[in-house]
Amino acid sequence: MSSWSPRRRYGGRGRRPRSFWRRLFDYTLTIAIFALLALVAARLDRLNTRSEQGIAVINDGDSLTLGSMQVRLRGIDAPEYTQTCTRDGADYACGRMARQALVTLIGRQKVDCSGWQTDRYGRLLGNCKAGDVDLNRAQVEAGWAVAYGGFEREEAIARSARRGIWAGSFVQPQEWRRTHRAEPEPRHDPLGGIVNGLRELFRFR
Repeated sequence: MSSWSPRRRYGGRGRRPRSFWRRLFDYTLTIAIFALLALVAARLDRLNTRSEQGIAVINDGDSLTLGSMQVRLRGIDAPEYTQTCTRDGADYACGRMARQALVTLIGRQKVDCSGWQTDRYGRLLGNCKAGDVDLNRAQVEAGWAVAYGGFEREEAIARSARRGIWAGSFVQPQEWRRTHRAEPEPRHDPLGGIVNGLRELFRFR
């Protein structure tokens, strides 16, 4: 008579199935790790938030300057200032019109921008307001910028209503920059912002 052994019972292959309590422990640990990452991200947000308010100089449809701070409107991408688009069979200066749309939204109001990420050019990736107007959202809603990491719903509405650049045809701004040998704008990546924030946090310790 052969003796019983765990190896013979399980055929000598694989590992013993995890118990219910072991699986529960693994799932709980995974959830705890994600919760910790979320907490770290929120903490970094508070530590690195930068704000600036004042009279803005409008550079193009998605960037401006406040004092010495250059700001790129987070989550959107407007046609470059020298870019042209097509409408009714003719080219038009959509880049200049995107800039003018931002100028009109601001009027004579002061602009308030805040954010905690910067792009590769050192510009603040900011959420900007002029009075009660959310400039990032408004540019996409008006059709003078495309969603670029945010505001997909607003873009869909503008496209459906054929507003701004959606009234004709155009090359996506990032593609236009590539074909005109301009450096691509970095897409706004929340995870990348967390990594940058961690670097900043430990660099100053």
